[in-house]
Amino acid sequence: MYKSLISSFFLFAFVLFNAQIEEKKLDELIQNSLKTFDVPGMSVGIVKDGKVIYAKGFGVRSLKNNQPMDENTLVGIASNSKGFTCTALAILADEGKINWDDKVSKYIPEFQMADPYVSQNVTIKDLITHRAGLGLGQGDLMFFPEGGSLTVNDIVHNVRYLKPENPFRTTLDYNNIMFIVAGEVIHRVSGLQWADFIEQKILKPVGMTASFGSYNRAKNSQNIIDAHAPVDGKAIAVPHDWNETANAAGGIMSNIKDMTTWADFLLNGFVTKDGKRLVSEKNAHELWSLQIADKVGATSPYDTKFYGYGLGWFLSDVKGHLQVQHSGGLIGTVTHFTLIPDMKLGIVVLTNQQSGAAFSTITNSVKDAYLKVENRDWLKLYGERSKKNDERFAKQKKEIYDKASKFKSELKDDQFIGWYKDEWFGIVEVSKVGKGYRIISKSSPRLKGDLIPYSANSFVAKWDDRSYDADSFFILNFDENGKAVSAKMKPISDVTDFSFDFEDLDLKKIN
Repeated sequence: MYKSLISSFFLFAFVLFNAQIEEKKLDELIQNSLKTFDVPGMSVGIVKDGKVIYAKGFGVRSLKNNQPMDENTLVGIASNSKGFTCTALAILADEGKINWDDKVSKYIPEFQMADPYVSQNVTIKDLITHRAGLGLGQGDLMFFPEGGSLTVNDIVHNVRYLKPENPFRTTLDYNNIMFIVAGEVIHRVSGLQWADFIEQKILKPVGMTASFGSYNRAKNSQNIIDAHAPVDGKAIAVPHDWNETANAAGGIMSNIKDMTTWADFLLNGFVTKDGKRLVSEKNAHELWSLQIADKVGATSPYDTKFYGYGLGWFLSDVKGHLQVQHSGGLIGTVTHFTLIPDMKLGIVVLTNQQSGAAFSTITNSVKDAYLKVENRDWLKLYGERSKKNDERFAKQKKEIYDKASKFKSELKDDQFIGWYKDEWFGIVEVSKVGKGYRIISKSSPRLKGDLIPYSANSFVAKWDDRSYDADSFFILNFDENGKAVSAKMKPISDVTDFSFDFEDLDLKKIN
């Protein structure tokens, strides 16, 4: 099926028709992308020259009910919420209530990082440019997966226990925790909860009338997706996965109709349809100005010369045009948002599965049409790449479990059973259940599973929720008497999402 689908589409290329994408061919590409990447539903929108020229849903919003996905179906936009957080800060800056270079401690006096110098000097701008020194996804286990007990105040406090991976202001390492802190700045300055500020000061004025500042405010809506993740090679419906504590990093629920309205507002210079400017020209320029650069690959399909992060947005050049872009991902949901401002072009893709290849196929194909790049078959490229990656990940996991099945542990229960504590994450319990062992996090109770002996000093944590695809090693360190004193963790496969931040845990045995 896979080969016939790809071969039937091998000469696919978009053409321009009356200054817009040929609708029929885009419809076909989306339908084929759903099949190729096993995505139940997708909605796509295009804004060009101040008009929404395409806004459609395809497939189903949930495999549980097979109801159709349409332009009004709500989806968690995840990290595409970061642009809203930075717009909120820009509004406060225009009101004279903050400055970008204000110290965080001015608004959150108790805020500290591991390094005293950084604690004293980290600014609001540092929080939202991924340059404060924390590593990729470092600390995400404090809110990910959903269902944890830590509050925003807990997270703000626990940042001091995260040992930065890089020197201050030297490296772009994507980090959600700092955006949670930025959301708390908005709360303390405005007196409004983050979701209230976003709804009242941005969503409503922009005209995003169907959107919500958090999942809990949207979950009773009738037209809303279920998330879907691959389990044993097939997408299934899984629980929504976003913790309310992390709304400022990724909490907004929206649909393609509202997200094209957002795109049009941004392309119109942060001015609403009724002519109201929400962000000054000065701060709009600041939002889309490069704040920290990152490396550009040796080869680029769009001849990209620079790449980095502004305030809430990834910035780069494509074929000589500025591109403003972001993606968002939850367990079972990914989204993509792209603007090319000087072309007055916006492309939005919302999905209810976690295949980034699906949204990249659509975004790049539409982008190629407007940039007049011909004869690139993104469906074939990403389809083949995804298949190879899936095979590689499956091989990695199989090798680990094959080895575990042959290993017989000689460890005694009293050598390692008990509680282990990490300063920022909390307590992890290892217990004996029947003839086997179990692991469970006290602060993130959905993170639980079997511990399977793997080597003389390690186990594999096989999580109960198989949609996580994040099984990990649990590696023990022993004292001179053969008693466990600490443990480290790391994923067994490259498929594991970076928000499963196991490698930054430093678990000390406490009983």
